Amino acid sequence: MTRQLTDSPVATAGTVTRDQRRGRWSARTRRDFIVFLALALPNLALIAVFTYLPLINNIYYSTLDWTLGSASATVVGFDNYINFFTSADAPKVLGTTAIFTVITVGGSMVLGLLVALALNSKVRGTTFARSAVFAPYVLSGVGVGLVWLFIFDPGYGVLSWLLRGIGQQSPQWINDPQLSLVMVITVYIWKNLGYCAVVYLAGLQSLPQDVMEAASLDGANGFRRFVSMSVPLLSPTTFFLLITTMLSSLQAFDLIRIMTPLGNGTSTLIYEAYLQAFGAFNRAGYSASISVVLFAILLIITVLQVRFVERKVHYS
Repeated sequence: MTRQLTDSPVATAGTVTRDQRRGRWSARTRRDFIVFLALALPNLALIAVFTYLPLINNIYYSTLDWTLGSASATVVGFDNYINFFTSADAPKVLGTTAIFTVITVGGSMVLGLLVALALNSKVRGTTFARSAVFAPYVLSGVGVGLVWLFIFDPGYGVLSWLLRGIGQQSPQWINDPQLSLVMVITVYIWKNLGYCAVVYLAGLQSLPQDVMEAASLDGANGFRRFVSMSVPLLSPTTFFLLITTMLSSLQAFDLIRIMTPLGNGTSTLIYEAYLQAFGAFNRAGYSASISVVLFAILLIITVLQVRFVERKVHYS
């Protein structure tokens, strides 16, 4: 009986149909995989060539005693790293990087949230105000630095002219290392404020209005609703901005280069790497080691944020 069922035309037809279906699915899967490779491989190749390959080469260069432009180099292992961390400039560079990053990230996010609250109001002119707030973020850093350098110049700047009008002397923003850092931080926050404001504005407009209205009916005032409801509900937006703005601040270069070319009081890690390679030192290997230190800091901060800070995020 079993043999008859196996050899029957109906059973044979059913077996062929299943095989045909498996064959058609396999062919479709192969086609999809080929399409995926055709679309992904060019991007993966570009990332490998322009991101990972330079990173690997930079790590190798950091083990060399190499003068920029020289045809020969000497392998020194970890000496460049030891020289950096034992140098007198290391605490100053690391401290400047920390101060610049903390103030610019905190200032941009706090002021951006306050501006977003103002832009979220339903009054006339908010569309123009949103465009005006976001405009500095898309401007060239070189152009922004030149304009603000003219404003802060102690000799012929706009700010010095206003101070002289009230009988005051202009501070030496450019020559004083502490004031130059304040100057660059101020301009950087002004330029990136619009980015945080627009992202926070999008987060505010996506908050569940029924929950906010229920809290209002329960007697919660505007400040109470903001602290107890809006801020926790905005935690995914805050987490996103914390990562992006911190990575951006640690890699800030154009404003520092334009406003303080010699790095007088504003030598962050990335700018110190630039000065060591392309300044008066021409120490390409030493510069590469500083870049690797910056990469390690970026990687550690990102991992810690994803590992620990994300626990505080409340996804709705």
